[in-house]
Formats: sequence, C-alpha cells, structure tokens
Amino acid sequence: MEYISARAFGIPHHVEIVSTVKKYAFRIFLILALILLAGYYLYPTWKYMRLEGQRKNTPGGDSAFFAGHEAEYRDARAKRIKLGLDLQGGMYVTLEVNIRGMLEKMARKQDEALTKSLEEAARESEQSDETMIDILRRKFDERNDRLSRYYGDLRNSNSEIASMLKDEADKAVVRALEIIRNRIDKYGVSEVSITRSGSRRIIVELPGVSNEREVRQLIQETAQLEFTLLADQKVTEKVMDNLNKLLAGMSVDALLDTTKAAKDTAAADTTGTAAAGDTTSAEKDTALERAKKEVPFYMLFAPYRPPYADAEGKERINRVLQRPDVKRIIPPDVKFAWTAKPRRLRDQAGEYELYELHLLKATPELTGEVITNARAQTSEQGFGQPIVTMEMNADGAREWARITGENVGKQVAIVLDGAVFSAPNVKQKIIGGNSMIEGMDNMEEARLLEIVLKAGALPAPVEIIEERTVGPSLGEDSIRKGTNSFLIGALAVLLFMVFYYRFAGMTADIAVVFNIVFILGILAAFHATLTLPGIAGMLLTVGMAVDANVLINERIREESETGKTLRAAIDAGYSRAMPAIIDSNITTLITCFILYQLGSGPVQGFALTLMIGLLCSLFTAIVMTRVIMEITLDLQPKLVTYG
Repeated sequence: MEYISARAFGIPHHVEIVSTVKKYAFRIFLILALILLAGYYLYPTWKYMRLEGQRKNTPGGDSAFFAGHEAEYRDARAKRIKLGLDLQGGMYVTLEVNIRGMLEKMARKQDEALTKSLEEAARESEQSDETMIDILRRKFDERNDRLSRYYGDLRNSNSEIASMLKDEADKAVVRALEIIRNRIDKYGVSEVSITRSGSRRIIVELPGVSNEREVRQLIQETAQLEFTLLADQKVTEKVMDNLNKLLAGMSVDALLDTTKAAKDTAAADTTGTAAAGDTTSAEKDTALERAKKEVPFYMLFAPYRPPYADAEGKERINRVLQRPDVKRIIPPDVKFAWTAKPRRLRDQAGEYELYELHLLKATPELTGEVITNARAQTSEQGFGQPIVTMEMNADGAREWARITGENVGKQVAIVLDGAVFSAPNVKQKIIGGNSMIEGMDNMEEARLLEIVLKAGALPAPVEIIEERTVGPSLGEDSIRKGTNSFLIGALAVLLFMVFYYRFAGMTADIAVVFNIVFILGILAAFHATLTLPGIAGMLLTVGMAVDANVLINERIREESETGKTLRAAIDAGYSRAMPAIIDSNITTLITCFILYQLGSGPVQGFALTLMIGLLCSLFTAIVMTRVIMEITLDLQPKLVTYG
C-alpha cells in the first residue's frame, strides 16, 4: 500500500514546522511575551467589566454584591484602564491661588500706596509672563521705595524680600494642594486627579461627582486645624475591648453589612437583646479562627496588628465604625481619627505602608487660628535631625502654656480636617508660644508638617476660575459614540487592506489588532487615563500603522516586478521602506511630545495615546508582519500574495 505524504496536499511536515519555529525563535518569543504581558495588564479591565455587570444586576443592591466580592471588585477597579471625565462623567475644576490676597494678608500694615501697587502689579501680571511679585519689586525699585516697610526685616533689600515672598507664594500653592487632596480623600472620590499647573494653578478632576455646591464648599472653606489630646491608653483599650465584645461571633461580611447592622440595632432597641453570630466548638477552631470570632475588630487591622491598617483595611474599619450599633458604644467624649499619611513599617514578613488609628478627645484643646508662623529646619543639638518650630500669638501662647503644663508626658495630635498629621509628646510646659516638634524621619516630612501648621490660617485665598461638569449619561454616550466611531473606522481600514493586498493586507490587519491590544495594555500598566481624544489618537494610530504596511507592500510589489524572487523582494521591500517609516514616525513623535508638554487635558490625552500607538505600530509593522510573512513563505509559499 502506497502512502501519500502530507506535503503532497500542501501541508508542511512537523519537522519543517519545528525547524521554522527555531529559525525565528527569538522574534516569536518576543511577540508572544508582549502579547501575554498585554493580556496580563488587560485582564483586570475585563474582570472589572464583568463584576460591574454583576453588581448592577445583583438583587439587594450594592451591599449584597460587596458582601462576597468587595476585595475582588476593588482590586480589579484599581488596576483597570482608567477613564477620563469625558467618558465616565464628573467635574473638572481649575483653581488659582490669589497671590494678591496673600500679599495683602502678609503685609505688616495697609496703606493706599501698597494697595495701589498691588492693584497695578496684579493687572500687569495678567497680561505679562512676569510674576506679580517681580512686577511689585520693580515698581518699588522705580520709585526708590523699600518693600521692607511692609514685609520682612527692615534691613532686607527689595530683591531679598521678593525672593522671600516668592518662596511663601510657592508654599501657599503647596499648602492649598495638600489641603484639597486631604479633603477630597475624605470625601471618598476614587481615581481623583489633583495636579499643579504653572506657578499658581491647581487642576482637580473628580470622576463621578456632579454636586457643584458640595465641591465648592469642599475646596474653598477654611481649613480646620486643631490640637487635640489623645485619649488615655486605658480608655482606648476599653473602647477596643467593647467593640470586640459587641462584634464577637460575626463574620467579616456581617461586620461590613451596615444595612443589617441598622436592622439589628432596631431589634435590640425593641427587645433589649441582639442576635449573636453562629458559634462552633472552640476545640475545633484554629487559633486564627478563634481570634476572628473573639476579637473580630482587631482582625480587621493588617497584618493583624492594631492600630495599623493598610488602605483597604482602613476603608473596612471605617465602614464598621459607621455601624449604628458601634456608634452607640463609643463614648461621646472621644473620636477615632486616622493618620493622614501611611507609615512605612517593616518586619520579618516584609515592608508595609500602614495608617495608624488614634482615639482622640472629642473636643480640641486649641485651633489653628493662634499659629502665626511655622518653619521646618534641622536641629543644632540633635545632630541635624529635622524639626519644626512653631510660633503662636499672645492668646495662643497663654492657652498653650496651660495645656502643655497640665499634660506633660501625654501626646497632642495635630489634626487637619479630621486627619492626624503628627502626635508629638509633651516633654515640658511651654511658655511664650514657641514650640519645637521632633520625631520626623526626614526634611520632606518636616516640610509637610510646616505646611499643615500654616494651613489653619491659609494666607492665600483659592478661587475657582474654571469649572466643567460632565454628566454620567453624557459620559456613557461619549463611550458609545467613541467606540462606534473607532470600530467603524478601524473596520473600514481593515477590510480595504484585505481587499487590496490579499494575504499581505490580512497580515497588516493582524498587526493592527495587536497594535491596539498593546496600546491598551500599556495604558493599563502605567495607570494612564483613556479619554475621548485618546480614542481619536488610537484611530489615527490605526491609520499610521496601516500606512507603514502600505509603504512596505508597495515596495515589495516594485521589487517583485524587477524579476526578484519573493523572498528577495520581501527583504528589499522592508529594508527600503524602513527609512521613510522611521522618518515619518519620528517627526510625528516629536510633534506629539511638544503637544503633551505644552497642551493640557484633552490635548495631552490625544498626544499620549498617539505616542504610545506610534511606538507600538513600529514594532508590529516592522517585526510582527515580517515574521508572519517569512514563516508563511517557508511553510506555505503559495499563500503569500500582494494583491
């Protein structure tokens, strides 16, 4: 019986396939690695879309859904591709720090000459690149007047005072940035973007927020700086023990179900008893399982070390503290507050960034209005350790002496808008209102505390100069229209390529599809934000990627017409098309870089996506398409056509 080989039917033998794979092993490995990497970063986006669909369709609302999927949902949401305001709705606010208001407030005295100078400097700065402080100094120099009449030390020159004022203006912007970020973090907006723009502007993007009145109040109200004593350690331990007794036997899901907690509280008010959670035999439980039942509040801290918790644990504990039954047993003269910034802690298991939960007295001892100045510096006695010196007015100094005298050895928390920035120990009674705060790890931390201490009496008013609101329905409409336009445009290009170039066109289409996958993967990996202009940039990238393939295919056609073999024509086509492809992409990249540096908002979104797309298209057009062509040429040469 005569056997017919697979080769007779045009099917390559497995030996040929293995040989071909080995020949192009490195490029195949590189392509597959990039595809897997893109898939790894895009998986959370797919997972989030699936979970979001489940959340919307879950009977019982969000509480029922989050009871079993909270950690999974939050992790996927944090790692997914971020959407801009134009795609998911929200508010875009541009703030400007009023330097004129700051200078008026800083002046030792107010007179007509200063008011007139400030008015002229403010008016000129709006039409000039020169800063208001430089203009003010120039005006004083022109009339041979001294700024020291109003600012700084009488011995300082105008240029020295101008330099000091610029430093204060810069600190005012940083201070405003810190206060706004702290407030918005407490407001609970996810994926918020707060960035500094230029010398005195702050741009705030609040996805999913549409209440203009609340946002204005949140941003523009005076910061609340307070000095509050920490509760006694015995009181803290007693409150914690009471919380553990109240919550004993409850699972984590039950702890976080605030709806059920409200019902349980109502039942307890009616019957005088509350239902206890299911218990099992203590002998069968492991130590960890017993701890989860006996001290469930402690077990919410991470890694099981109260009072420290990571960002996720902090949110869980806050939800527990909002339960009606929990609020009932916390004494009215104390309150819980988290540190504003996480601390970096290390143990044998690794390094953690953890927030610390403090129990404070409910009534502050002193407010920030009494602070006249604060300065970060290094200690002369403490071997250059960072410290912060603080000065108070006469009323503040008198109260501070009383407070510190009565509480030597205790901790006083410095609280800004409900968040604890520092909790130094009182070493002795402080007279005169001049205090020194120690214990900072570095100068950056000390400078942050300086900013916080000055924030109670913000020297520069913050004004909203631009405000845009995008509704959720408009965002959904933008997503739908943007996606449709992208799909229609891309599909038209892909069909044309197959129709005109046959196999070569299909190869180019494969490269374009993976080009889009790579772009989205990079956006997800670097937590970049996809905007409507970004979708436009992706569509333009499709055109640019196809353009590179058109140049290559036309070159290969020309080389084939000279009588060269197909392999020689492919080699010559790629090598001769390369300079034109590189030149066009580099010039476009330079343009995109300039747009990204000088533009803002939508322009930056367009430029960023186009830059990423151009780099990806270079790889797919030059490497991926050539590998597909050469492998097909080795195994099935009859399939390779160019229209």
